[in-house]
Amino acid sequence: MTTTKTHDDRIAKMTFASVYPHYIAKVEKKGRTQEELHQVIEWLTGFDIRKLQKLIDSEATFEQFFAAATINPNATLITGTICGYRIEEIETPLTRQTRYMDKLVDELAKGRKMDKILRTA
Repeated sequence: MTTTKTHDDRIAKMTFASVYPHYIAKVEKKGRTQEELHQVIEWLTGFDIRKLQKLIDSEATFEQFFAAATINPNATLITGTICGYRIEEIETPLTRQTRYMDKLVDELAKGRKMDKILRTA
């Protein structure tokens, strides 16, 4: 699926720090913990809590955030629809990676078991 340049640019320029509190609120509202959220983020990006905090403090954009990440090779196993887009059909890597994160946060908030969220081949 092709996203528009405007859509991709908007995601690239958005700061992770501006979205992170919404991720926390979403999972905690559904009874999950911030630690579980960090586990999911670390699985996807390789960022431990210290590196994650540095990126938040520096107000890294999603473009900078994912440029610094080591994306889990099993991230391609994340499929489905998020924000009206089928993840596996998104052509722009940054937009696809951002939607991977959104999908994992949604699954965590919906109560999916951690071993299902953290996909293995």
